[in-house]
Amino acid sequence: MMAQLQPKFERVMLIDDNPTDLYISSRIISKNNFGKEVLEYSSGQAALIYLQHNQKNAALLPEVIFIDIYMPLMSGFQFLEEFNKLSSALKKQCQVFIISSTIDDLDIVRARTDQNVAFFQVKPITKEFLNRIGTH
Repeated sequence: MMAQLQPKFERVMLIDDNPTDLYISSRIISKNNFGKEVLEYSSGQAALIYLQHNQKNAALLPEVIFIDIYMPLMSGFQFLEEFNKLSSALKKQCQVFIISSTIDDLDIVRARTDQNVAFFQVKPITKEFLNRIGTH
């Protein structure tokens, strides 16, 4: 069987304050040919700055954003509040997936009811999860 030559997505953004989770998720994304380039951010603020600076340049925008909920300074939900203020063209190009270890039902409901969140997934990111995204 031939290996898939082209990654499913050109650019994937990971936002997680935990360096171990960031590293493992990035490796899984790369190893499974899910994203050609992985943009790693340890804070929501830095990721937002990147998105704001590049919102008029679709070639530099990620097609997929994975974000954790619980982070210092700016939570995943606070990131989403700011993300929701960005251009509709940007929001159309970027699918947001919340990846979290939370077991709080309120967090899960809040994530699933946000219009710009494509899906809520419990950590960790797995090959099976990436395969499901690739088929949407």
